[in-house]
Amino acid sequence: MKRLTIIYHSQSGNTQQLAEAVAAGAREEALSDGGERTLTVSVKTAFSAGLDDLLSADALLFGTPENFGTMSGALKDFFDRTYYPAEPYQINLPYGVFISAGNDGSGAVREIGRIAKGYPMRRVAEALIATGEINEQDLQQCRELGLSMAAGLVMGIY
Repeated sequence: MKRLTIIYHSQSGNTQQLAEAVAAGAREEALSDGGERTLTVSVKTAFSAGLDDLLSADALLFGTPENFGTMSGALKDFFDRTYYPAEPYQINLPYGVFISAGNDGSGAVREIGRIAKGYPMRRVAEALIATGEINEQDLQQCRELGLSMAAGLVMGIY
């Protein structure tokens, strides 16, 4: 059984809304295969996630608010706590990113990409950046991101 792990941080609740939509989309795929579960979706906050979550994942989705033009300190803390312990495992996992941004979110995407490359992880989906207030279109795009990541895992694309 494949495992899609969603790791996120939310302070205002915006990124949590996005994470819930991503998880809902992924769970649609997990349940769509004739009732036979071929995928587990795990949702963790950045502070509660650790190395075991990386080692048990087949793909990752990272969510963060844009803080001061970059990722949240909580997501950075997750990377700080897992980077060196993960080094011997060469965690070559597919990943995607979703950002709740007040500006353009590009700094957060860039910094996550720089860190992820060192694990080494590979981004397999365009970064999803929701700017301003979260709306239904943002939530729909997040559901699609979760669905497409889950489908890619189930079909063996990643």
